[in-house]
Amino acid sequence: MTEREFSNWEALYQEQAVETMPWFNPSLDPDVEEALLKLELSNGSVLDLGTGPGTQAIALAKRGFQVMATDLSEAAIRQAAAKANQEGLEISFRQDDILNSRLEQSFDLILDRGCFHVLPPQSRRTYVQTVANLLKPKGYLFLKCFSQEETREQGPYRFTPDEIQQIFIERFALCSAKQTVYHGTLDPLPKALFCILKKH
Repeated sequence: MTEREFSNWEALYQEQAVETMPWFNPSLDPDVEEALLKLELSNGSVLDLGTGPGTQAIALAKRGFQVMATDLSEAAIRQAAAKANQEGLEISFRQDDILNSRLEQSFDLILDRGCFHVLPPQSRRTYVQTVANLLKPKGYLFLKCFSQEETREQGPYRFTPDEIQQIFIERFALCSAKQTVYHGTLDPLPKALFCILKKH
């Protein structure tokens, strides 16, 4: 399998308005909203992994969650933190690399709406271990990634529910995997997989 090439995230956030990015969605992702209702989660600590423009972190903070948001790009973190400050929200923003994370606390919920599916295949095991270690016992990971049904040539790696189960099986149970779309600026919307995983 050839490795996919991805943007220099730092340069991207310095040069481009976040509203034009393919994954920009100003409100809480509908799949995340549905999962929170289904699991009756209305408070607790959340890590928004690969926060990018910070829209999901902001939406979750407005709902009363204690949110930490991380991204590889310092420019993304600066912009997202400025936006949260404008709205008077207390969100802890950190520049961090999930494959070499410096985070020390643990969370009730981790949201990944676009980080995992751009990681090189050889790093997936590190990702699974790190994310599991950052979750409290019985904590949830909401994972949104490109689905195998997406036909575009470009973009992130694609996954089937079975592949997700295999990758995460050591530390997580796959509660559900739903075929959905990435709500963003692309037309047509890319096909996505929304997975709810529970730490063993």
